Amino acid sequence: MKETIGVFLKRTGRVLCNLKTVSVIIPAHNAAATIATTLASLCGEAEVIGEVLLVDDGSTDDTVADAQQAAARLLLPLRVLAASCRDAGGARNVALAEARHPWVYLIDADDLHLRGGLGALLRQAETQPKADMIVGAYRRRVSGQDRQIKVPNGYQAACLANASAYVKGDIRSVAVGSVLASRHLIGETRFPVGLAYDEDTLFWARLMSKASLAMIQQPVMIYEVSPERSDDRFAINPVRRFLEWRRQLRTLADCDIPLSALKTREGLVALKIARVHYARGDLNMAARFLAIASAAPKRRSEAWRCLRYKFKLAARRRLSFPITQMRSAL
Repeated sequence: MKETIGVFLKRTGRVLCNLKTVSVIIPAHNAAATIATTLASLCGEAEVIGEVLLVDDGSTDDTVADAQQAAARLLLPLRVLAASCRDAGGARNVALAEARHPWVYLIDADDLHLRGGLGALLRQAETQPKADMIVGAYRRRVSGQDRQIKVPNGYQAACLANASAYVKGDIRSVAVGSVLASRHLIGETRFPVGLAYDEDTLFWARLMSKASLAMIQQPVMIYEVSPERSDDRFAINPVRRFLEWRRQLRTLADCDIPLSALKTREGLVALKIARVHYARGDLNMAARFLAIASAAPKRRSEAWRCLRYKFKLAARRRLSFPITQMRSAL
């Protein structure tokens, strides 16, 4: 497909950014409050969008009706795909199987695309014709407040080096909505399903293990973050969810990503879980995951964080011990 487009460009003199070459994928579950705004953020890219695949993942509100009305008003080529995954990764997989165009762009139903972002990603693809995964910058918005811009850096020419560094957290993470990937690169690669967190990291790592990467410094989207919702993922059934996630993480070994990198990732996630449980007062669960984090290979910064949390846990336990004794005596 990329070769066919190249021939077309040579014959017509048209640039890639003027062709409808992008399949946009949006998973949605009860997203009526945000979907019209997300679609509106894409309308400035209509000249390159060949289709918008909205996966209605069992919504019980007006998600579909609102999306259809917005798309008609904005002249966006919307296709609605019904699903009952109740899982963001599973919903994205439904659309990946249906995508028709050479490039795939994923964005969530509560995030915002920044005008000109797709065009900038496609222009970089023209500049580096061998690249099949273009990574852009993005802005984090936490609880409605704009925060820092995350600029991609540290990527190399070697595929496995990128995948390994990404898993270990040595290079800046990407957001769903900051990447343009060729459909050829994606192939049969799919998001893991049934995970409470980090399914996008595992998907990007698989792509990076075989991708020719390019980067742009321009922010292409706004990534909406809810700290409470993010922390809840780590607080509910933490042991079961961690084991399910680790099982999927270890399958990245079939991409030749080193086991040491996978163990480093285990430590990073375990430290996040420990932090959440410490903040919520479950010191025993915090200590359990802190032990996993402490045993994993890690950078100096994570080693210091582990040590700091060990001291904090010990201090809180000492403070709570006399109170516990007093309550027992009463």
